[in-house]
Amino acid sequence: MKKSITIILTCLAITTWADDKLTGTVIGTEQSVDYSNTGSPSATVNTRYMAFDGDLNTFFASWERSFTWVGLDLGESHVVTRVGWSPRNDGLGPGRVVLGVFEGADSPDFMDALPLYIITEQGVIGQMSYADVNCSRGFRYVRYVGPSDARCNIAELEFYGHKGAGDNSHLAQLTNLPVVTIHIKDNIEPQDKVNQLESFVSIVSNNGAQLLTDSALTRLRGNASMSFPKKPYRIKFSSKHNVLGAPAKAKKWTLINNYGDKTLMRNQLAFELSRRLGMPYTPFCTYVDVLMNGEYKGTYQLCDQIEVQKQRVNITEMTPEDNSGEALTGGYLIEADAYAGDETSMFWSQKGTGVTIKSPEEDVITPEQNAYIENAYNFMEADWKQSLDPVTFLKHFLVGEVSGNTDTYWSVYFYKHRGNDTIYTGPVWDFDLAFDNDQRIYPVNSKSDYIYRSGGSTTGYMKTFTDQLVIKDAESRALLKSLWAKVREEGLTEDNFVAYIDEQAELLMQSQKLNFMRWDIMNTCVHQNPRTWGSYEAEVENVRSYMRTRIKWMDNKLGYIYTPPAPPESALQDMPAMTIDYSMPYQVFTITGQNAGNDINILSQGVYIIRQGTACGKVMIGL
Repeated sequence: MKKSITIILTCLAITTWADDKLTGTVIGTEQSVDYSNTGSPSATVNTRYMAFDGDLNTFFASWERSFTWVGLDLGESHVVTRVGWSPRNDGLGPGRVVLGVFEGADSPDFMDALPLYIITEQGVIGQMSYADVNCSRGFRYVRYVGPSDARCNIAELEFYGHKGAGDNSHLAQLTNLPVVTIHIKDNIEPQDKVNQLESFVSIVSNNGAQLLTDSALTRLRGNASMSFPKKPYRIKFSSKHNVLGAPAKAKKWTLINNYGDKTLMRNQLAFELSRRLGMPYTPFCTYVDVLMNGEYKGTYQLCDQIEVQKQRVNITEMTPEDNSGEALTGGYLIEADAYAGDETSMFWSQKGTGVTIKSPEEDVITPEQNAYIENAYNFMEADWKQSLDPVTFLKHFLVGEVSGNTDTYWSVYFYKHRGNDTIYTGPVWDFDLAFDNDQRIYPVNSKSDYIYRSGGSTTGYMKTFTDQLVIKDAESRALLKSLWAKVREEGLTEDNFVAYIDEQAELLMQSQKLNFMRWDIMNTCVHQNPRTWGSYEAEVENVRSYMRTRIKWMDNKLGYIYTPPAPPESALQDMPAMTIDYSMPYQVFTITGQNAGNDINILSQGVYIIRQGTACGKVMIGL
């Protein structure tokens, strides 16, 4: 009883604190817009003070269209427990608050800001809307950041809470996913891959119970993906971190935008294939929500940066002194890359393939090292049996073909260890056009040949090179079939991979709704989309349907006959008797689970297990 009374009193106290409306000095974007004077800039009309004047008919509208904000300096830390807002009183006002973000900070420049709440529904003109804030930390500075291209356009704001520094026991996330918050000095956005901008990054995860913060440098990344409205980013922390439980403790991380992938999961699905095939290294990847300068950017995949590192590409990292003997032999990380001509550290192979040297990096690589890896690559292209590891190459091939990836040979990573003449393939990367998402090769499963031979994008000599292993060499073809048989026998089936797709869809369900509010493209073909499917569920079903057919397509192409495993012996004892439908195929197993073929009529007397479709049962012969 005593414990129950304490809990009730605590709840009552929180309710009382939440009812305290907070006041302070109005802060925010200074320049406003005067709509009555041909939309000219102003310092006296529609100013930030209008958001706290108690009048629902006045409003704050900023001169700049994005990254503008208004808030309060509370004078000291307060735990915010509730926020309120009302949209500008005009025809567009209700929609202009959707995806508006509330933040709290301890620094007046909001570099260390954390999210408090995101608005997900239209506002009501002439009326305040309210939401509880589930954040235990106190902040001196609080603000509202308007959605992209909205000029803030807010009629009124209110903050409620109580004095106190609070703690980090429970911080706010936007959805069930971790939230990555990036604040860039001077409130600007990255514009290219060259200029790294001074930033501060906060990552809230584990249902708000875990916080990672560090200063960082932020820039754009990628090639074609940089041209999309939703941009990809690279973060370089000041210190090394195991971000969100990743195996690697590293400074560099990527935020993959997945703009043209409306399932938001295609990279993760391909990485799952890589893991099941046993590639030496599969990049870490996890879904996150991203905020930049307080503005909601969408659902991203936070992934490893492909680099030399113990838990990434695990090869010896070279120094400028490694110019002779065994030290010169590695390690090297290179990329056969259609965009290699745009890079500084690259070479053209004798067969015409552009190759980017990723490590050693361009600012430390020596002429001796450059010459060595160029010669090694040329030797591999000329006679792959002497220096290429066929296992990693063929596993990489299988990931690309099973996923239906147009770009498998548009960009291929290779690496080489020190003291070893062998060149290995991997890791796999870049699957936004995979799983039937490219109009140039859609529908993939209607093709009779491999993708790289029937419309897939290939760079330089890669198509001819791949033919040598996959088409022309009998020993390599046999190895390819055995690698496929192994992954099938170890459990890659239509049913269990579709189940994995369903798990990812469930994990993404909350976040994808916000993403497609921000990027209203569900019914628009973007990038290379072959068609629109009309909804997130329909987009996911397209991938399910593709994989149900693709695995069987690969079986047929490789001449492999898949036999489902027998039920475990422990499950056989209570199995019911079964009547066989002889018009349909079935498999027969002994009582100990050994495969006994596909025809029960030729077997000796005994008890057998029959699997027909999804049904299993026992039959007795001659007993």
